[in-house]
Amino acid sequence: MRDSKVRPRYQRIKEFIYRGIKGHTYPPDSQIPAEIELARMFKVSRMTANRAVRELVNEGILVRHQGLGTFVADIQAESPLLEIRNIADEVRARQHIYSNELRLLQKEQASAEVAARLGVAKGSPVFHSLILHKENGVPIQIEDRYVDAAIAHGYLEQDFSRITPNQYLSELFPLSEIEHIIEAVLPDRQVHELLKIDPNEPCLLVNRRTWSDGRLISYARLIHPGSRYRLSSRSARF
Repeated sequence: MRDSKVRPRYQRIKEFIYRGIKGHTYPPDSQIPAEIELARMFKVSRMTANRAVRELVNEGILVRHQGLGTFVADIQAESPLLEIRNIADEVRARQHIYSNELRLLQKEQASAEVAARLGVAKGSPVFHSLILHKENGVPIQIEDRYVDAAIAHGYLEQDFSRITPNQYLSELFPLSEIEHIIEAVLPDRQVHELLKIDPNEPCLLVNRRTWSDGRLISYARLIHPGSRYRLSSRSARF
């Protein structure tokens, strides 16, 4: 009787390529082994290797260049500037895999800077979360968020591996106003270690504040690696 847990052979090749991308053996724009070489490495038919590569191309992980070979796609996420979208939905809309790491979730006293940003008195209770968002295992955003504890009472009880702060707050407090201030910055040590980027790679920093019915709900610093993210806007003239 065949073991139902045995992975299909083409899936083993896909996992090998996934690991290579995540471990930077195959960085963006680098060429992966040819199908004939993959078939030899895994002792499978050329057809099996072709299926693995074809599925990764269809998922947007790889891209074929006629006559040159198959390369790792340069994933550069794009977010609309004039609206707020849930980053998990953005990633999944590209047919990619979303995941995150919760690095911090706690109650604090607002510093002078945070108090000014949130419109509360210095020392007021605020909730602070730090989440690393990933696309296909690659970090694309650090979300450093402060929320007024007097408004979003259940923030610390949320499972942010299942629901993002954006989704949770949007459901409780429908958006009525948004402010974006965008800067180009160099990463500090924590940022370049979390995003796994060179210390000299420029980042996009989006300072975002959101209101609901005139109440200032949240202040977030969203930090993106410049090589993996871009912001876009589109407006009509009347």
